[in-house]
Amino acid sequence: MLSRLTRPQFLAVCGLPVVALLATALFAPLPFSVAQPGLTADVLGKNRGAEVITISGAPTHATSGQLRMTTIEATGPDASIRLGDVLGSWFDTDRAVMPRDAVYPSGDDVSEIERYNQEQMKESQDSATTAALRYLRMDKGDVDVKLRLEDVGGPSAGLLFSLGIVDKLGAGDLTGGKVVAGTGTITDGGKVGAVGGVPLKTQAARRDGATVFLVPKAECSDAQAELPKGLRLIPVTTLEGAVDSLKALESGKGDVPAC
Repeated sequence: MLSRLTRPQFLAVCGLPVVALLATALFAPLPFSVAQPGLTADVLGKNRGAEVITISGAPTHATSGQLRMTTIEATGPDASIRLGDVLGSWFDTDRAVMPRDAVYPSGDDVSEIERYNQEQMKESQDSATTAALRYLRMDKGDVDVKLRLEDVGGPSAGLLFSLGIVDKLGAGDLTGGKVVAGTGTITDGGKVGAVGGVPLKTQAARRDGATVFLVPKAECSDAQAELPKGLRLIPVTTLEGAVDSLKALESGKGDVPAC
């Protein structure tokens, strides 16, 4: 004969699957990466003892400020990210949860990721050089530009590389002695593209002394979401526009766009 369950027994039996599901959700690895503000590097200066930008075949001039490229640091592709990590990061402005595929589009193999990121960096450097020399109307065959930045991959430093080349070769001083940071991809034709991770990059920039941040216009709202105090955003869509904005900011003449 079947016995009737008491109310406490019924709740206990029904609650077991729920507890099991919660435990599974809590401890099962999730397809996310946790990111935080990364390093920044002044492309007008040195990185690990070597000049980031070296130029031969054309006269260069001294620069007074800094142009800092920015990065994020993310957990590795094989890291186990669980629900507790995700929930904790959502309440921490210094961290962000990002889909793992967005951080590592080339897959989970570490060596493949490193190779992919270095290829992206090399393409970005080539495009940055081409865009800068086209802007300056200089012959790439006469001017030799070498870009070197250790332990950084991906294409997001393209805009800052181009600006650094323009600052060293062009007339005037783009920064006016300020610490300017930013991010953005660059095409051969000088178009600036979005990159992702902008809120974390603005934090890294301010931490390292920047007061101005160049952001792809399409990512203005992201940059404004958690903007550190004392950091001015300047939206850009092209290399020419970025140069014009910095010149206007330095001279105090002309309009400087804002997000």
